[in-house]
Amino acid sequence: MSMILYVPDDAAALSVGAERVAKALAAAAVGRGLNLTIVRNGSRGLLWLEPLVEWDGPDGRMAFGPVTPDQAGALLDAIQAGTEHPLALGPTEEIDYLKNQERLTFARVGVIDPLSVKDYEAHGGLEGLKVALIMTDETICEAVLQAGLRGRGGAGFPAGIKWHTVRKQDAAEKYICCNADEGDSGTFADRMLMEGDPFTLLEGMAIAGLATGARHGIVYIRSEYPHAISKMARAIEALGEAGWLGANIRGSGKDFQISIRRGAGAYICGEESSMLNSIEGRRGTVRSKPPIPAIRGLFGKPTVVNNVLTLATVPVILAKGAEFYREFGMGRSRGTQAFQLAGNIRRGGLVEKAFGVTIRELIETFGGGTATGRPFRSAQLGGPLGAYVSEEMLDLPMDYEALAENNAMLGHGGITVFDETVDMAEMARFAFQFCAEESCGKCTPCRIGAVRGRETVEKILRGENVARNIALVGDLCELMTDGSLCAMGGLTPVPVLSAIRLFPEDFERASVLAAE
Repeated sequence: MSMILYVPDDAAALSVGAERVAKALAAAAVGRGLNLTIVRNGSRGLLWLEPLVEWDGPDGRMAFGPVTPDQAGALLDAIQAGTEHPLALGPTEEIDYLKNQERLTFARVGVIDPLSVKDYEAHGGLEGLKVALIMTDETICEAVLQAGLRGRGGAGFPAGIKWHTVRKQDAAEKYICCNADEGDSGTFADRMLMEGDPFTLLEGMAIAGLATGARHGIVYIRSEYPHAISKMARAIEALGEAGWLGANIRGSGKDFQISIRRGAGAYICGEESSMLNSIEGRRGTVRSKPPIPAIRGLFGKPTVVNNVLTLATVPVILAKGAEFYREFGMGRSRGTQAFQLAGNIRRGGLVEKAFGVTIRELIETFGGGTATGRPFRSAQLGGPLGAYVSEEMLDLPMDYEALAENNAMLGHGGITVFDETVDMAEMARFAFQFCAEESCGKCTPCRIGAVRGRETVEKILRGENVARNIALVGDLCELMTDGSLCAMGGLTPVPVLSAIRLFPEDFERASVLAAE
């Protein structure tokens, strides 16, 4: 009997034993005389079920999980005999967590062999690049603009405007830089895509090159992602051998090369100008603006800087059209966003949904509430510099403008959940501590303000002049917001002020405890 099984080699799956499961399945197959093919795919994003094993049966892909090495033999026996297995989850695509998503950017992640160009094409890959090769640079930029695609790195700036700006620059050399320095706590979408469908990112970068006149792209990947770095390097080689990268792409007369740069472990290099300094071999510090990178970026040349999800979304826009993409979302937030559920949550993982889904739907319907079973108290949206939200805010739609109106932010789509045991005064202290450790040190409001902020919150935690010190924190936050050179210092006040505003009892409690 022949059998095809899919076992992820995504870093999240590997961390809970996927490699051992794959080896155990291979060994069990030999002992049973099975002709077994194991495809190492990416993770589907149902992280609480990893290692998730899928069997490609006569009725499609069937899921089992989480599988351990000692269950390999019994799993193969059940599949062979057509009997029930306690880990059986039914058809993969019918699992509610997946079935209720709108996967556009992540449509192939977990479905294909990440390094097979043939498999990628069979599932709609390269259609966008084929279209782009016969379009003018201006019409490509205009398609991205009309689709409403905004930067998925956090700022939400329209990608089409940025591309048009670079396209219009009169320069012999231009660059496409992909910022894959995914440093926000609780985020993993960039890594998942690079490990599960690297070709879609490379295709998006090539389209960006055609749109702007750039012939060289660079993917800046954080050093903490060795699996992603390896997967991307092999994907670049495979796509080049197939003629879709390099000189004279598929006989079009157009060139585009892609190389990889490994990050040096600095959170600040998630900021675009710090990343550019790092690529150039300099210390990762923020540059003063203007000029913006689109005018004078890498090595002083016009440069498109987008993050992984922005560039990886471009192929579906070119393949299916701007109007197709605009059908998803709401208001000025068009398309879909990859939300990442982490922290104290029962079903952590990746959920790609159209903008407009509520925070409650993501945390309760998809995430299943807190992992501890204790009542929900707060969630932080958009990474360590994002705002906290309360129970009363859970019905807000995940939309750039709607969140901004309520003093929150979408960021990179990360959602970190906390139950009732969290101390929000301590979380405010952590925000300042994080900034103090990760600041590049170039500007005084960030470098000194973060340290003084941490010290002041520690006084509050000890119950020292609580009201006066809370007022002092407010003044300090205003200074950091208005005076910092970049978002590192400028956004650090966001979690601090949201904690004070929404959970004043945690700060007042410190005063009561001190009095006792």
